[in-house]
Amino acid sequence: MQRLGLLKIFGFEMEKDSYQQVSGQKYECVLFDVDDTLYPLSSGISAEITKNIAVICLFCGCLSQEYMVTKLGIDQTNVTEMALQLYKDYGTTMAGLRAIGYDFDYDDYHSFVHGRLPYEMLKPDPVLRNLLHSLPIRKVIFSNGNEAHVAQVVSRLGLEDCFDGVICFETLNPTHNSSEPNDDDVSEIPKTPVICKPFEEAFEKAFKIAGMNPEKTLFFDDSIRNLKTAKSTGLHTIWVGSSHQTTGVDHALESIHNMREALPELWEAIGASDVCSTEKAAIETPVRA
Repeated sequence: MQRLGLLKIFGFEMEKDSYQQVSGQKYECVLFDVDDTLYPLSSGISAEITKNIAVICLFCGCLSQEYMVTKLGIDQTNVTEMALQLYKDYGTTMAGLRAIGYDFDYDDYHSFVHGRLPYEMLKPDPVLRNLLHSLPIRKVIFSNGNEAHVAQVVSRLGLEDCFDGVICFETLNPTHNSSEPNDDDVSEIPKTPVICKPFEEAFEKAFKIAGMNPEKTLFFDDSIRNLKTAKSTGLHTIWVGSSHQTTGVDHALESIHNMREALPELWEAIGASDVCSTEKAAIETPVRA
């Protein structure tokens, strides 16, 4: 399994003095989703994934039709409808399958689904790299994807040294728990042993692991479901990939490249001379309304 190099997966052992905290500072941390957030949907990789390996919902822990049929023995005629419904109910098809009683090795699943993705379609992003290096507060990845997948994406984008920590599938699910049917109330859907966005438990666990205050944390994600839950937990939310405001969203950006213009206070909070950064100022791009 590819490691994330300089990134801290579980420990978050970043030095206490890496960033100067200013009294009354509005934000102390920024959380970033990975897929279709750090890179745009327009990159074409999502369409290629759908064509090549028939992924039901793109990246982020979603199970392919092929895995469901060949590994779990699910009838081919039911697989598409079933996967989509589980995704709607549980956030990822994988979590839904565990909820209804299917058991499988997490590493085997991730290897099957993510191992064949066309990562070569992702190219280095120096604009985003400069933006992240110039951002004078703590930066943490928060993804449903597994460690190897996050490592591949971050590496392809050239962002290996841009984050202070990573919360991924293994962080939220360090052990494989057996799922048991929920007989308490047949009117409710069964619970899943998998912890993942968009459920509040995943956010609460992330806050505890990273030692962050949600009321002083910004969260960038492309999923409106994730953002609505994030908002309910106290996070400040940014919808990436859209310019339309909606419930649960504080800001909407067509591209993550627009974050400096949309949120200048992130850079104004601390003087440039006080920031631990070795990169040049970020290249700004216009915010499209």
